[in-house]
Amino acid sequence: METKGEEGSFTPIFVVLIVSIAIASFWDKFPIIKNSVHLVLNPTAGILLNWNITYGMMLIVLIITFLTTLIQKYATDQETLRELKKEQKELQKKSQEFKNHPEKMMEIQKEIFPLTMRSMKLSMRPIIFTGVPFILFFRWFMDVFTALGNPKFFGFLTWFWFYLIFTLIFSSILRKVLKVV
Repeated sequence: METKGEEGSFTPIFVVLIVSIAIASFWDKFPIIKNSVHLVLNPTAGILLNWNITYGMMLIVLIITFLTTLIQKYATDQETLRELKKEQKELQKKSQEFKNHPEKMMEIQKEIFPLTMRSMKLSMRPIIFTGVPFILFFRWFMDVFTALGNPKFFGFLTWFWFYLIFTLIFSSILRKVLKVV
């Protein structure tokens, strides 16, 4: 499984994170950012929220989760990730056998660490494609739900918690259906 240089570096991810932070910071300072996003999302996602706030939000979350799952599947080397996870699992089993032998466990941990780093690099690659859109959506959600008086979903959930919970639910289902590591 020689994949030298395949994972690349974290530089593009850091660039996307910096751009995302800049967008979030300048959202109100540069109206063109905010207005452009509202121009695109109000007639699309906004229609769903106006139709029915709970079901509309659920559909928006499902669409976002479906798209990010597809990006995760096709922007990562799924076969390499499966192999890495398999190796990590075997090494973790091995470390359980030597839990009373700290020196042997340290050797195994030294083997696990590089696998974990490779796995993390491969898994984070989709952030390059999803980081900025997430920030734009979240800022838009903040504006829309503030304008609506911060409604509660199911009587007690804010939009953020609703988004988070349903993303976890939809993601676990979609990852199984689409066979994403």
